[in-house]
Amino acid sequence: MKYGGWDIGGEVVKKDDRYTVKDNTNLKNLIVSSTRLNPNKSTTGHKHEGQEEVYLFIEGTGNMQLDNDTFSVYPGDTVLIKDGVFHRVHAGDDELYFICVFQGERTI
Repeated sequence: MKYGGWDIGGEVVKKDDRYTVKDNTNLKNLIVSSTRLNPNKSTTGHKHEGQEEVYLFIEGTGNMQLDNDTFSVYPGDTVLIKDGVFHRVHAGDDELYFICVFQGERTI
């Protein structure tokens, strides 16, 4: 599915009632991933040791949790996630679409 010109391509790596996650692994050192998070659903919270991430919010609204801090996210927002920081995304009443870029390989 294409969202406002932000189709990253790739393959579905996770899909359930909460979301669909696709990874594009065409680059040597970076993974570009997209998540379509269904309304009023949340991602599985997690953290990575030794891996930073960048989240780019494309469509919809929701909340982002970084450790104990939760804040609203909107289309056009960019969130930098430092090494070892717990992170989780919560969709609002509409579908939330975002792109994530991280180095290395998927660890969860």
